[in-house]
Amino acid sequence: MMRLRQIFRNRWSYVGLTCGMIWLGWQLAVISMPLPTTLQSPPSISASVQDRHGNALRLIITKDNSFHQPVAWEECGENFINATLAAEDKRFWKHAGVDWISVGRAVKDAAAQGRVVSGASTITQQLIKNAQPRPRTLRTKLLEALQASKLERHWSKRQIFTAYINRIDYGNLCRGAGAASQYYFGKQLAELSPAEAAFLAGLPNGPSRFNPHRHFERASSRQHIILHRMHRNGVLDHAAYQRARAETVVIEPQGRAFTASHFVDWLKAKRELKSEAVTTLDLPLNRYAHETLVDCLQRLRKRNVTNGAVVVIENATGNVLAMVGSRDYFEAGHGQVNGACSPRSAGSTLKPFTYLLGMERGLSPASLLADVPTEYATATGVFAPQNFGRKFSGPVRLRLALANSLNVPAVRVLQQVGGVARLQSRLKECGVTTLGKPAIEYGLGLTIGNADVTLLELTNAYAALARLGVYRPYKLFADEVTESARVFDAQQAWLMADMLSDNEARSREFGRGSALAFDFPVAAKTGTSTDFRDNWAVGFTPEFTVGVWVGNFDGTAMQEVSGVAGAAPVMHEVMQYLKKRFGTSWFARPEGIEERRVHSVLCDLADGNLTEWFVADAPIPERRETLNAAGRVNLPPEFKTWVDASNVRRETFAVHQNEGAPPLILSPLAGSVYFLDPDLPATSHEVDLRGRGGQLQWESATLECGKRDGQAVVRLRPGRHELVMTSNGVRVTTWIRVVQQ
Repeated sequence: MMRLRQIFRNRWSYVGLTCGMIWLGWQLAVISMPLPTTLQSPPSISASVQDRHGNALRLIITKDNSFHQPVAWEECGENFINATLAAEDKRFWKHAGVDWISVGRAVKDAAAQGRVVSGASTITQQLIKNAQPRPRTLRTKLLEALQASKLERHWSKRQIFTAYINRIDYGNLCRGAGAASQYYFGKQLAELSPAEAAFLAGLPNGPSRFNPHRHFERASSRQHIILHRMHRNGVLDHAAYQRARAETVVIEPQGRAFTASHFVDWLKAKRELKSEAVTTLDLPLNRYAHETLVDCLQRLRKRNVTNGAVVVIENATGNVLAMVGSRDYFEAGHGQVNGACSPRSAGSTLKPFTYLLGMERGLSPASLLADVPTEYATATGVFAPQNFGRKFSGPVRLRLALANSLNVPAVRVLQQVGGVARLQSRLKECGVTTLGKPAIEYGLGLTIGNADVTLLELTNAYAALARLGVYRPYKLFADEVTESARVFDAQQAWLMADMLSDNEARSREFGRGSALAFDFPVAAKTGTSTDFRDNWAVGFTPEFTVGVWVGNFDGTAMQEVSGVAGAAPVMHEVMQYLKKRFGTSWFARPEGIEERRVHSVLCDLADGNLTEWFVADAPIPERRETLNAAGRVNLPPEFKTWVDASNVRRETFAVHQNEGAPPLILSPLAGSVYFLDPDLPATSHEVDLRGRGGQLQWESATLECGKRDGQAVVRLRPGRHELVMTSNGVRVTTWIRVVQQ
C-alpha cells in the first residue's frame, strides 16, 4: 500500500514538474519572442474629402488599394463591440492572448471528426496574423500564440480590440470597421443598431462569401448566428433579441461618393491629404455649374463645341466655391483633363488690365483713343492688329473701346504705358503664373490674347478687380491662411468695374439682350482666341467672380462660336443662381470719384449731355478736337488713313497736320518682315503704302509700286528692299524684308 502511494506521489510530482517546466518554457518563449514591427505602423489612412458643408466628395483610396478610416475605442459603440466579441472571441476579456478552453475544444472536435471543425484563434491572435502574414502551419500557430501572449502584456484590451477592427478586411475594399460602417450603412459605428452591428461583425469571417451586394441572404444568416450568441452571452435581453431579428437591415447602394472629381484631383496635386480634408467647395453650386455647362455644350454640339470649364470664387475669402473641369470626367479621351487648370489662349480677357495700367498713367474712361489701322515692326514680321469685325471706329472713348473689346486701341495703350513687360509683371502680381516667356516673345499682342492663361488663375485675377484692386491667392482648403496685397488703385478699379458693367456701352458689338446683360449689376468681359479655338467669359459682383472657358481639348476650332455665344450663357446662368441663393449688391462709389461733363467736340456730336466718372484730383481733360473753317472736326495725324478711307468721314473730319512736321512713312515700318504664301493669290502679296505729308509719291528700285482702288500699294517679292516716299521734294526711306514660305 505504501508502495502504491509512493508511486502515485512520484507520478504527480513528475506531472507537476513537467507542467512547471512547460509553463516556464512558455513564459521564457513569450518574453524572448519579438512582436511584429508592423504593429507600430498602422495601415495608411484614406483621406475623407468634404465640401465646406461637410458633404462627402471622395474617400481617397490608400496605397494598398483599400479604404481605411480608423476609429478610436470611444467611437466603436457598445452594440458593435458586443457583436464583434460574440462573432470572434467571447472570452476576450478573460484570456491572456490564447483561449485555452477554445483550443481544447478545437482539438477535441478535430480528433472526433478527423478534420478541423472550428477555429480557436482569439482577437489578439488574429491581430498578430494580420500584422505579420505567414504560411498557415502548426509552427505559425505556435508563433502567433506566443506573440499574442506577449502583446497582451504590453497593450491594453482596448488597444488590442481597436487595432484589430481597424486592420481587418470587411470586403468591398473596406479595411477596418470605420470605413465599412460608412460604406454599408452610411453611419458611424456608434450609430449602428444591434442588428446592423451583428451584420457588420459577421463580414470578416468571409468578406467575399458574405458580400452583401452579392450574397445578402448568406450574410443575413451569419448575422442571425451572431445575434443568437449576443443573446446567449447576455448582452441582448429577449425583447432586444427579437427586435434585432425582426429588423430589416438596409445596405447602402453599391458605390462611394465620387463627385467634384477635377477639384479633388487638383487638391491631391497641391497637398498630401490627411485623414480629413475640409475644402472650400460648395457642392450644390458645383453641381449646378456642371449641369449648366452640360446643357450649354449640348446646344452648341453642332458647332463643334465639345468641352468647357467653370470656376467660381468667393471674393471676400478667395475660396474656390466651384471647379468644373470638363463636360464628363469619365468620358474616354479627354474627360479627365481639367480645363479649369489647363493653359489656353487668353483672347481679349487681359484688356482690362492693360487699360488699368493706362489709367494709372492718366487715362480716364472718357479718354479718346485711336482705333485706326496700325502696324508694329517685330522680329518675326509686321504686327497689324485687327478688331473682331475687321472694322475701325476711328476716335473712340476708352469706355467704348473696352466695352466693345476693340483690339487696336488696347494695343496702342499697351505701347504707350510702357509695353509688354509692364503688363506681364502686373499680371504676375495678380497670380497669373503661365507667363514665363521673355516679354519680347509675347509682344504687344499679349493684351489681345497671344499668351496662355488658366481659367482658375484668370478668374482669381478678376477677383482682384472685384476687391477693388486687392489680390488674394485662391483657397482650396478651409484651413488655408492667405495674405492679400494691393495691385491696383481702388478708385481706378471701381471705374473699371463700372465700365465692365455698362451694358449700354457694349451694345454696339454685343447688342442689348446678350448673355452679358443682367437685371442687376455685373461686371463682365468675354474673350475669343484666334480661329475660335477658345472662348471665355468672366463676370464679377462684390460677392463672387465667375469664370467660364468653352472650347475643345484637342485644339480644334469651333464653328464661329465667340465668347458671348459660348461661355457667356454659362456665366450668366451661374450668376443668376448665385444671386437667387445668396443675394447681390454693387460697389459703393469710393471717395474722390466724381461725375463731370465730358468736354469734347466728338462727344458733343454724339451726345451733348455726355457725362463720365473721373478721379476728383485728376486734371480736367483738355479739349483736344477743334473745328476747322469748313466745320469739320480736326483730328491728329494718326487718324489720316482712317479718314481718307471714306468719303463720309472726309466730310465730317479733317486731319490736322502739325505745321512744320516732317514727312513720315507710316507703313510699312522700317525692318518689317513679310512672308509670302504661294497658295494665296497675287493680290494678297501687296502691302498698302501710307505716309504723312502733302502729295505723296512712292518708288523702289527693286519692287513695283502702284495703286489699287486709289490706295498706294507695293507688290512684294523675296529679298531685302528699300522704299522711298517723296513729299514736297523731301525724300524719306524705309526698308523691308520679304521671305518666301
